[in-house]
Order: sequence, then C-alpha cells, then structure tokens
Amino acid sequence: MSGGVFLSRFIAFRGICAYISRACATPLLKAMSLLNDLVVTSLPLIPKSIVGQVSKRYVAGNSLQDAVSTVKRLNSQGFLTTLDLLGEDIHETESAAAMRTRCVEMFSEINRSALRSNVSVKLSQLGLRISREFCYENVRKIAEAARGFGNFVRIDMEDSTTTTDTLEIHKRLRGEGFENVGVVIQASMKRSEDDVRHLVEMGTNIRVCKGIYIEHDHIAYRNRDDVRRNFLTLVSMIVEHGCYVGIATHDEYLVDHSYEFLRERNLANDRYEFQMLLGVQEGLRDSIRRAGHRLRVYVPFGEQWYAYCVRRLKENPQIAGYVVRAMFS
Repeated sequence: MSGGVFLSRFIAFRGICAYISRACATPLLKAMSLLNDLVVTSLPLIPKSIVGQVSKRYVAGNSLQDAVSTVKRLNSQGFLTTLDLLGEDIHETESAAAMRTRCVEMFSEINRSALRSNVSVKLSQLGLRISREFCYENVRKIAEAARGFGNFVRIDMEDSTTTTDTLEIHKRLRGEGFENVGVVIQASMKRSEDDVRHLVEMGTNIRVCKGIYIEHDHIAYRNRDDVRRNFLTLVSMIVEHGCYVGIATHDEYLVDHSYEFLRERNLANDRYEFQMLLGVQEGLRDSIRRAGHRLRVYVPFGEQWYAYCVRRLKENPQIAGYVVRAMFS
C-alpha cells in the first residue's frame, strides 16, 4: 500500500472514530461497543502492518524457532502448550505434503528442546479437500512421528463440511492402534452429544470448545445459553466415562461451572486440563493456573498469521481496542 493511500485511509478512519466519540451521548460502554464494531467492519481498510502489531499478542511469530521461544517462556511459567501451525483449506498436494513435513519437524524440535508441548493439526491443511485417503496418509505419518517421540496429536475440528470426515479419520487411526491421537468437539453443534457417545467408547482424549464457525440453525445452537449448557453436558459425559478432557474456553461462566463440577466429582488434576489461546484472557489464564489446575496454551505460528488475526478480531470485537491503540501510536 502506498504512503498516500495509507494516509488517506488513516485520516478517514480517524475521522469516523472521532465522529462516533462525539455523537455518542450514550454511556461509555455503548460508545466503545460501536467503536469496536467499526474497527471489525473496517478491517479491509486497516494496513496489514497495523494488524501485524496486534498479532504479536496472539501469534508467536512466523517461524518454528519463534514458537519454540514462546513455548519455553510459557513452560517456565508452569503452562503446558500446543503448537499450532497456521494455514488451512489447502488444495494442492505439494502444499499439503509440505505441511505434513513441517508438522513432523515440530515433534523433532519439541523433543530436542525438551518442551512440554504437543501439536494440533487441521485436516484441511493436510489435504482433506483433495482426498480423504491422501489426508489420512498425511495424518498417519504425523501420528507415527509423534508416537516415536512419546507425544500426542490433536486433530482440530473445522466447519460442518469436515466433521464426519474428521471423526472417521480419527476412528481409523484409533483402530490402527494410535492411542496418541485425540479430537475436538464443538459445543455449538447439535450432533456433538451423539459424537461424544461414540468417542468415549474408544477412550478418546477429547477437547471441548464452543466452536467459532457460523452454521445453519438446523445443525447448530446459536443461543449463547444453549451453547454453554451443551458445553457443560459434553464435559460431564467425557469425565463420567473416564476419558481425559480438555476444557477449552475463555468464558468465565464456563470456567466457574467447571470448577464446581470438578470439585463435586473430586477429579484428580491429571484427568483434565483447561485450554486457552495465546494472548487471550491472560488474567483468567493465570488465575486458573494459580488455583492448581493444569492449563494448556495454544501457540499459533506461521506465515498465515494475518488470516488468523482477522478471525480472532471478528470473533471478539472487544480486542479492537488494541487495533485503535496501534493506529494512534
């Protein structure tokens, strides 16, 4: 972007912000909400360099070594971690194979650096859009590498077009003896309770999250209370069947109710963990750790940081304040 174009867009954006500040005779919170929404809807106008400044909070960097440095710091603070190489929806076999190679290298580096970390993979980055069999072979090689180092692979869940394939690939891996492979279940999906019933029969390590994808009403819960209720139901099902559960949330309501649930069942803290994303709700993250619970931080890294950060901003407009501060600094 040329300097002139950036300047004109910056002036226009600042003018809109000033207009909202003057126009809002409403309480401050409403004014801030309008400003946050404005930042999110104006993302295409915001220079990539500005988003890049914000990304440092949520992305470890472009390289594996950047991620390793972040993991070492988090490990020293008492956190477990998961390395997450950014990128998805790959449609070329060469690119998917390159992703597979990089994931294998991650396990080697985790072992070499003695990190307390595992790895998360998305099947669409490993060729699921190309061929389920091709994707399976890629995931299998990653799982083999992980098993060789005594480590674990989390298969992430994406939108509803991939759910059945993801669960089938996971089931096939488990059937071939890969006990070091787990999966993610989204509380927003109406099918999740049935999916968990099948997964616990295999003794699966399950990560439960709310789910970020916008799906049709007939397959997904859209009401926040329904999603919360289903989240806690799924966690309860997993624990009651003796499976390990990752309670992945930044929602204080769900954290508090999980505390109650764990106390009622007197569950040993090696049977579960809380999970959060790098840079999000760090105060809550620290309080969970201080309360004596295991907490795993997901550490994203890679060249695809921009798409990831835009998604984070759209999911959580409250983060927009960081963008505004970066623009005016």
